[in-house]
Amino acid sequence: MTTLENRPNTALLVVDVQKGVVEGAHERDAIVANIGGLVERARREQVPVVWVQHSDEDLEHGSDDWRIAAELAPGDAEPRVEKRYGDSFEDTTLETVLSDLAVGRLVVVGAETDACVRSTLHGALTRGYDATLVGDAHTTGDKSQWGAPPPDQVIAHTNLYWSFQTAPGRTAGTVVTKDVDFAGTS
Repeated sequence: MTTLENRPNTALLVVDVQKGVVEGAHERDAIVANIGGLVERARREQVPVVWVQHSDEDLEHGSDDWRIAAELAPGDAEPRVEKRYGDSFEDTTLETVLSDLAVGRLVVVGAETDACVRSTLHGALTRGYDATLVGDAHTTGDKSQWGAPPPDQVIAHTNLYWSFQTAPGRTAGTVVTKDVDFAGTS
């Protein structure tokens, strides 16, 4: 249903599941395991897996913390996109990568829920993509000392509001790992 022409394919977009990003994140091990399971399913179903890695002054490019979490291993042929802003599309090669793969639908997982995952979801929808969030495959750290709700509430709220997100000619929604359908609309 995407508004992007000649873009019938789906991709799994893995956002910032880097050692320094997910270290200490809410339910880290379970979330990374869910992401790992989705990566393997996508590969079996020949769905592109696209990896996004953030860097900034606190997460130095090439550092140990910048690397993808140890449990996950990007394939040699799987695209990697480096970014410096929350929205994975902003000033990156992501749009070119997805266009080359004829992708118009994204299944989004990763970290952090209230930053890069949220920004990327909105960025995808406003650029014409269908965007599905996997509700049990994204996480965030505890920012309650700065006034944010606890991580479980941030995640639950994001899952709730993305379930009702709409845009003309595009779909959005939230599903759990077991219900991801790379070929369909869920």
